[in-house]
Amino acid sequence: MKTTRFWVVALLLAAVALLLQARGDSDRIPASEPLAQFPAVIGEWHSHEQPIDPETLDVLGAGDFLSRVYGQSGRSLPIGLFIGYFPTQRTGVTIHSPKNCLPGAGWEFESSQYVDLRDDNGKSHRVGEYIISNGETKEFVIYWYQAHGRSVANEYLAKFYLATDAMRLNRTDGALVRVITPIGPQEGMSAARARAEAFTAQFAPSLPRFIPD
Repeated sequence: MKTTRFWVVALLLAAVALLLQARGDSDRIPASEPLAQFPAVIGEWHSHEQPIDPETLDVLGAGDFLSRVYGQSGRSLPIGLFIGYFPTQRTGVTIHSPKNCLPGAGWEFESSQYVDLRDDNGKSHRVGEYIISNGETKEFVIYWYQAHGRSVANEYLAKFYLATDAMRLNRTDGALVRVITPIGPQEGMSAARARAEAFTAQFAPSLPRFIPD
């Protein structure tokens, strides 16, 4: 199964590279705010920065990145937010799937599903929801690919839209958005899911300022 996935991704990347080369050597990159200006306070959630080590930055490539931990006063279980925005993917820098990165860090995917999550402004986002584990530690994860006002949960579909948008719009910009929170020993998965979904619904309306529609 992993071998099949590898070759599917490899073929998609090769197709995208050929299409981008045929389309030209420059992208139309809309103006956007830097992720450093992303709200540090979201509702009752207050954040602190979580530095990204140089080795990880080298793997991620050229882009704008946000890595923060948000917490509420009196609540012990935090929420981590990572956003990686790539103004162009024409040069070979592409968004890395957490399905590839997390297992390398010792995490295993226990369950997964795609769902529609409605934000506080009523907009629906197609996202992936996952339970991951590393030994006795379990965490609940929401992630999706965001580009041109579109939320995509599936990495293969995201590659397809990358190719078609490069041809139609002369744009290859896009982002990965990931929300992660521990599943506490005294709570069930449903409580962690409710916490992550409520937090996501609060910040999602701000995304177009940093990830252009």
